[in-house]
Amino acid sequence: MVTEWPVGTLLDRLRPSARERLLALGVALHVTDDHVLLREGDAGTFVVLLCRALTKVTTRTADDRESLIDIRVSGDLIGEMAALNGGPRSATVTTCGPAQVRIIQRHELQAFLAEHPHAALQLAGLVADQLRRAIRRRVDFAAYPVPVRLARILADLATAHGYRTTAGVALGVQLTQPELAALCGASEVSVHRAMRQLRREGVVRSRYRRITIVDLPSLRHQADLDGQ
Repeated sequence: MVTEWPVGTLLDRLRPSARERLLALGVALHVTDDHVLLREGDAGTFVVLLCRALTKVTTRTADDRESLIDIRVSGDLIGEMAALNGGPRSATVTTCGPAQVRIIQRHELQAFLAEHPHAALQLAGLVADQLRRAIRRRVDFAAYPVPVRLARILADLATAHGYRTTAGVALGVQLTQPELAALCGASEVSVHRAMRQLRREGVVRSRYRRITIVDLPSLRHQADLDGQ
């Protein structure tokens, strides 16, 4: 079991007693790569606690294409909004590699939150942060050209999911070009062109589904994040 949780996840935010209690709820499940944990449109009768997992959050567009909208990691709770308000799932969540999770029924989560008011506040704060991030991305789509948007997405991914290697900061999530384009809110052609320029400048290295940030300061400069 993980003892240190990624910064900003629910398990990172909880007090030790609440964290221990949440980790004891539900049923443990070990799943394989490309396993659908939650499916868009299904009833929200349970939540999933990611104990050791990397997942992609996708939704269907108006023209029935799959669009990547977020990435969730160990320590995150997924499916909480549908479970709490009784509505249908707003997105599909799929594992990227083998994963360990806990399936927690809605009534168990509700009892836990009633027992631990601080945890309820942290969960509400987490949902607010996710909404803020989604709004920021929409603002970025309108305010910045594609190269800046791509740089900002890569910088965010490096901060949230990157790990140090001899070559630089490798992104801990594998992304296809269409998925990266979806995160940037841009066409595949535009993202391919912007990525090629970053490679030419020695800012990133990439091969199939794998990206390494070679020069993070330069990437942050191109992302207009110098002062942040």
